Amino acid sequence: MMMDHYVGLDVSVRETSVCVVDETGKLLKEAKVPTEPASIASLLAKGGYVCKRVGLEAGPMSQWLYAELAAGRLASDLC
Repeated sequence: MMMDHYVGLDVSVRETSVCVVDETGKLLKEAKVPTEPASIASLLAKGGYVCKRVGLEAGPMSQWLYAELAAGRLASDLC
C-alpha cells in the first residue's frame, strides 16, 4: 500500500524550504531549492512522493509560484 505525503513550502525570493512528511507525520525530506517551480517539482519527482497536499505560505512570491506549479500540473502529476 502506498503512503500519502504532505509537503510544506516556505517561500522566499531566492530559496524555498521544502518539507515532506508522511501520513503519520514522520519527516521524510527537508531541503532548500531555488524559488523556481521546476526546482520544486524536480525535488518532489526525484523523491517519488505521492503528495496528498501541498501547503504554500502566503507572501509576495506565492501567487506566482502557485500559478506556475498549477500550470505545470504539479497537483495532478505529483500530488
